[in-house]
Amino acid sequence: MAATQDKLFALVEPAPLSPSLFLDCPSTSHGDSQQTQDGLALAYISHMLMEEDIPVDKFFYRYPEHPMILQAEQPFAEILSASGTTSSGFLSTEVHNPTFLNGTVTVAEEPSSSSTSMGMLSSMAFLKGMEEANRFLPTQNGFMDGRRRKNRFDDLDGETVPRMGRSSKQIVHVHTGSEKEHTTVEMSDDLLTPDGYDMYPSETMKERGNKAAQQSICRKAPRVRRGAMQMMVADLETLLIRCAEAVATIDRRRAGDLLERIKRNSLPTGDATQRLAHYFAEGLEARLAGTGWQLYHSITVATHANIMEFLKGYHLYMATCCFLKVSIHFSNKNIYNAVAGRKKLHIVHYGVNDGFQWPELLRWLAEREGGPPEVRFTGITSPQPGLCPVKHAEESKHMLSHCASQLGVPFKFRAIIAKLEVIRAEDLDIDPDEVLVVNNLFHFRTLMDEGLTFDMVNPRDLVLNTVRKMKPSVFVHATINGPYSSALFKTRFHQALSNFTAQFDMMATTMPRERDSGKRLLLERKVLGRRAVNIIACEGTDRVERPQNYKEWQTQNQRAGLRQLPLDRDIVEILKDQVKEQYHRHFIINEDGRWLLLGWKGRVLYALSTWAADDANGSQPA
Repeated sequence: MAATQDKLFALVEPAPLSPSLFLDCPSTSHGDSQQTQDGLALAYISHMLMEEDIPVDKFFYRYPEHPMILQAEQPFAEILSASGTTSSGFLSTEVHNPTFLNGTVTVAEEPSSSSTSMGMLSSMAFLKGMEEANRFLPTQNGFMDGRRRKNRFDDLDGETVPRMGRSSKQIVHVHTGSEKEHTTVEMSDDLLTPDGYDMYPSETMKERGNKAAQQSICRKAPRVRRGAMQMMVADLETLLIRCAEAVATIDRRRAGDLLERIKRNSLPTGDATQRLAHYFAEGLEARLAGTGWQLYHSITVATHANIMEFLKGYHLYMATCCFLKVSIHFSNKNIYNAVAGRKKLHIVHYGVNDGFQWPELLRWLAEREGGPPEVRFTGITSPQPGLCPVKHAEESKHMLSHCASQLGVPFKFRAIIAKLEVIRAEDLDIDPDEVLVVNNLFHFRTLMDEGLTFDMVNPRDLVLNTVRKMKPSVFVHATINGPYSSALFKTRFHQALSNFTAQFDMMATTMPRERDSGKRLLLERKVLGRRAVNIIACEGTDRVERPQNYKEWQTQNQRAGLRQLPLDRDIVEILKDQVKEQYHRHFIINEDGRWLLLGWKGRVLYALSTWAADDANGSQPA
């Protein structure tokens, strides 16, 4: 799949944080509560899904200087100025709105906001909103799983570091006496238990509870012979391939007849093959009509327009699929190790996106011995037609700034909105006293691998050369292992069909079985279906999905002057245990040389690696 991330789900960007109606209420106590030590990404997603006043928030966000808003903010400003506490003097955040001059990026600083700004108001709303939401969540007696796991404390070389897995001994804090003031992180932990199937209890418990009923229904229903089912799957795949061949030769009559047959046997709420056939047929039809980009763009805009609905599907994906969670842990742990013993950290992250990766790392840094380092975050993201990346960068800035403030981590934020290939190392204000890390979770899949003319360096080489010139302590490179970026349509279609078959099968196996599962349907439509449409129906610059095999990335990285680092054995073993203990048995996690591979039923879908600049071979022209 993704990611991301389009991160694998890079398309997921949060809606603005809405001011709570209970902003001036005292904090509430929660009685018995469980405190987990896992990642915070799902906790923040859960909080956002509980927000209700999105239209009101859009008004506050778009008109922060409106006289009525300023008047309403004044009492809260007085309260905040009297009782507000900041944990560090480094918490002023900066968002840079770049302008584009002759292919370069000029960054213009925006004045830091005052205590009466929207940022501080959102901070208080964030805290209070989580408190109020937490009152309605079950205590430790809700959704308990009988499984037992090994102790997950990570003791590497005698040094205790933050845990990446889940402890089998769940510590229950019983509060007696005075009320306990919850911090953002503590309330985030109370919101959700982010581990495998346990991370989505309402769906998984329903599945387990209805198992007997489902078996009874299956016994009464007429049975379909296994051979007949396999024939149906084979027939749909054959029809898709024949239809793609007809579309490639512009045989409209034959393609139309085949599309009608595919449509009669496919639907978005059917089994895995029927769902895949539905979206692939949609892409073939759009290609035949010449409307591929329009369809892809409409799905993209709809995804961002209704981001709260999409987050529900993203939440389900994080809960039942290990790919994105493992990738985040892999990245964060390597960054944490790189900054050991140092006082300054600069993260250059390709793809600002939603920011859900970073609360976990900020917590680890806050808890490390000797105190947290100063963290400077630079997010680089490409402009997309019809979207507003500056607004999304602002939202990520607010969320991460509030999280860092609560954890006591000195934090600065900067965003650069430009095509990835036009960014230069000089644009990033690299400080030699800082530990520099570069992070890419699946974002490079949209880079073209061809130059516009024969004398131009292609965009991928330009970006990789820029990474080499930064000379990072570690470059975390996570890639979709999708060898379906061929310029030849028929070859690309065959490769995509094989890859997407595994992804739809994974969703059908691990996610709720209800045919009308809205969250799964939304996720498949907005992520898998959207990507399939772009791969099948678009060409030239309109085709933005261009993943390649991880071996091809290895060759390209080395050609750019990057040296692959060995995998950290402790990290690998922890992640392997995590996948084995918490996720479906058909998920695979293996190694190939210095690559950590993730996949489903033997098919490699994602690959993770770490790199550094190879000064001895870094003489490639940029």
